[in-house]
Amino acid sequence: MSPTEADAALAPERTQPSPGSDGPADGVRLRFDQVTLEYRTDHRVVRATQAVSLDVHAAERYVLLGPSGCGKSTLLKAAAGFIAPVAGQVLLDGQPVTGPGPDRMVVFQEFDQLPPWKTVLANVVFPLRVALKLPADVAQARARDVLARVGLGDFAGAYPHQLSGGMKQRVAIARALAMQPRVLLMDSPFAALDALTRRHMQAELLALWEEIRFTMLFVTHSIEEALIVGSRIGVLAPRPGRLRAEVNAHEFSFDNAGSAAFQSATQRLHDGLFPPAAAAAAQRRPAATADKAAQTASLQDAA
Repeated sequence: MSPTEADAALAPERTQPSPGSDGPADGVRLRFDQVTLEYRTDHRVVRATQAVSLDVHAAERYVLLGPSGCGKSTLLKAAAGFIAPVAGQVLLDGQPVTGPGPDRMVVFQEFDQLPPWKTVLANVVFPLRVALKLPADVAQARARDVLARVGLGDFAGAYPHQLSGGMKQRVAIARALAMQPRVLLMDSPFAALDALTRRHMQAELLALWEEIRFTMLFVTHSIEEALIVGSRIGVLAPRPGRLRAEVNAHEFSFDNAGSAAFQSATQRLHDGLFPPAAAAAAQRRPAATADKAAQTASLQDAA
């Protein structure tokens, strides 16, 4: 399968956001406008993305999906203000992103993103006090409320070392949501969890979204996770990352993950992401069919 055929497998390249989203007048909360990103190693400058343009609408769950090294996390860091584009711009509610800010909160993959000397409650309260300058009582009340929403109300006095990996991620999500950001940025937050915990965290994240309807930009390597967590999926080509296609995922959930439609969408994304593997599989299928036909004919002759 050629790159052109891979693009065709992922058509259409543009999809519409979910209706009814509150937010800016044009509905766009976060915009990447022809964004090219680079980073420097010890020996050279690496181009991570090339002229990426995409829109994340208010209250949307937008997932960036692609192979390792395609610039997914680099785009998320640009949205967070950690990296400045060498060309193009990132816009939040129509205003250029020029650096980090409390209006964009990041949840990372690592479990050690919580200061170990602070309790769960203190971890959530700290940015409310420092970044938002909330009074202590207001910050405490908001922190306790969001901890209850993620099912950790009874663990407010615990320390990070007393929590499981999944519970630590829930604290990180609670801390981010307590800030009431314009966009929640999630960089492969469940990748290091075991399969059962990962599924549980995905379900909890979706339940929180149904309740709060926050805007989310989510990075993953997993096709299945992208289809379940996302309402739209932006598929990136290998480095330098380019937006190959956008795919609707509104119809998919845990309830229909075993359906023919879900499996078809999974295969379509896989074929678009890994064209050489898809081509090799396509070449093997006719050979396997011919072998089976020959075996059937042989058995008929013997009869």
